Amino acid sequence: MMNDADIPAVDRILKREYAKNLAPIVELIAAQTNDPFRILVATILSARTKDATTAAASRRLFEVVKQAADFRRLTVVQIEKLIHPVGFFHTKARHLKQLPDVLDAKFAGKIPETIDELCELPGVGRKTANLVVSVAFDKPGICVDVHVHRICNRLGLIRTATPLESEMTLREILPARFWKGWNRHLVSFGQTRCKPLNPQCPGCPLHTKCNRVGVD
Repeated sequence: MMNDADIPAVDRILKREYAKNLAPIVELIAAQTNDPFRILVATILSARTKDATTAAASRRLFEVVKQAADFRRLTVVQIEKLIHPVGFFHTKARHLKQLPDVLDAKFAGKIPETIDELCELPGVGRKTANLVVSVAFDKPGICVDVHVHRICNRLGLIRTATPLESEMTLREILPARFWKGWNRHLVSFGQTRCKPLNPQCPGCPLHTKCNRVGVD
């Protein structure tokens, strides 16, 4: 079972495992474009969607949409066709259609840089906001998705019932220097080894810290 003192060692292991795999799609878009708008949109698309599907949808969308204002000339149906089959594409298309108007009304057309302000945008919750703050603006943020929530509980680092509770608990116990990398390392680990069902426990580099039985 993991405790607070194990965090640096576990982080080193997670970094090593992360280096063996492709970066999550939002990290790749950030490295390629350094564009907060594209990072925001890709993050919205990535929710409940596999990276390969997000990557393909992002490529199609960004061939047509270069800035938020471009959504105004597209119908919701046209946006749906561009981003299908990402998860909840009907809802995401409506949110993207609304995005330029909300940006203009509240933030002078610019992508805001704080978690609270980002959460005012359509389709943006705390998970997305934390990731955009961290990746797009290089500010501290703890993005907690299902992978982070699941693995931190499996390891016994936290005992929480929801991702929001996990975020708030991690903000208290996780040193700030680990905040930015924690999501991408755990997402990669969750996609490749510590899966929701049938995790690859044999040979897992964190098996001595895991407290999975009775936690899932």
